[in-house]
Amino acid sequence: MNNPQIITDIVRQAAAKARQEVMNEPEPALTGKLEWPVSCTVGPGLEGAIACETKIGYVNGTRGSLIYRGYDLFDLCAEATFEEVSFLLLHGNLPTRNELDTLSRHLQDYRFIPRTLRLIMGFPVQDMIPMAALRMGTNLMRQFQTERDQMSMAGSGGRQIASDEDSHSMETVPRGDQKAVFEFQERDANRPDPARIERAQAEAHGIGSCYHLIAGVASLTAAIARLRGGRLPIEPHPELGHAGNLLYMMTGKRPEPVEERVMDICLTLHADHGMNASTFAAMVVASTLSDIYFSVGAGIAALNGPLHGGANEAVIHTLREIGSPDGVAEWYRNARANKSKIMGFGHRVYKAYDPRARVLGPLAEYLVERSGREDMRRLLATAKELESRVVSELGEKKGIFPNVDFYSGIVYSCLGIAPDMFTPIFAVSRVSGWTARVLEYLKANRIFRPRAIYVGALDRPFQPLAERG
Repeated sequence: MNNPQIITDIVRQAAAKARQEVMNEPEPALTGKLEWPVSCTVGPGLEGAIACETKIGYVNGTRGSLIYRGYDLFDLCAEATFEEVSFLLLHGNLPTRNELDTLSRHLQDYRFIPRTLRLIMGFPVQDMIPMAALRMGTNLMRQFQTERDQMSMAGSGGRQIASDEDSHSMETVPRGDQKAVFEFQERDANRPDPARIERAQAEAHGIGSCYHLIAGVASLTAAIARLRGGRLPIEPHPELGHAGNLLYMMTGKRPEPVEERVMDICLTLHADHGMNASTFAAMVVASTLSDIYFSVGAGIAALNGPLHGGANEAVIHTLREIGSPDGVAEWYRNARANKSKIMGFGHRVYKAYDPRARVLGPLAEYLVERSGREDMRRLLATAKELESRVVSELGEKKGIFPNVDFYSGIVYSCLGIAPDMFTPIFAVSRVSGWTARVLEYLKANRIFRPRAIYVGALDRPFQPLAERG
């Protein structure tokens, strides 16, 4: 029961089922080289807008597939680790053994954030929502990693952008440096000299800070979980990988191989997913040439919303509210009558079964059976009954199927994780995608500046204060 190969087999079976049911043909309108400017149909919330080109990830919503850098998600879940996937997203290729060893050493070093943890323990974390604490912790971590906030940087010899891009019309090519300057190098113990800052700005890559965030956000999440439970944070285990350390630092118990493997797959499943709200938020902040820590902080803030990362927690509460499979029919009937949103179903992009849910569903079944817990069996049975009713009524007709949030909460619960920590774990994974997308966009940066259509009044006469009723 502790053989990780069992988990790989489950993923392979899910992949085979998915490929049998759908064809993975690319969508011509969303693949291939662009010739700017482009024409597209845009809906409210920028739905359908084309903002940039990318080589990082592709969501085929019609066929229900997800690709990272050309690799099918099912193959990555079955064969790769989250560390390999993070390297792939950031660098464009799967790592060699030497590259993977180097990345693992970096992550191992960067998981130790004692000064940040000391600072965050000075705040009432137990009274804060976890995502607020995580966003604050990321900003605190930033203070020990960048030089941007120090007074010594003010007026230094480093090159600055020559003009405010937002002051120019969208039809005008912005002036300033020929390529984006986006410096977030590691800080030295001593005061930096202008020449070193100049070199760092010229390089403008900051991959070390991306590694720092991937490792540090995991350590922060684990520390927040423990502080909220009235326990002190614990240091990472040198013999465990990223997923294993996340579980270990959260629970204080070294995870079994199967648990570590499942968590690793969960992180891979959530690592990137197109131009979603949190990724877009991170990219918008980065496009102003702010730094990667503020960009990730924006992603965390966007992910907090119940329509984005918070849905997995809402699913668990819904299933517990329903209580048992016998209560599904009445609950579902009332939800449909009241036109209530059923959390964990449907997706803005997918009109087919979410490939991530295809993996998480069988993993949830395996972990529930393995746990032997009657409460989890009841929760899973309720979920399966609810899925059956929703899909039978809305699946074929409206393309509404379970999404990534529907089963992930059950998986996390079986791993001993409290519901209020589900969304922070989402952030632990998505940091890889956020940082990769930011670095890619900055290679041909253009500050985001959409327009709004004004629908208010025009030419209103001004009334002096004394004449206003």
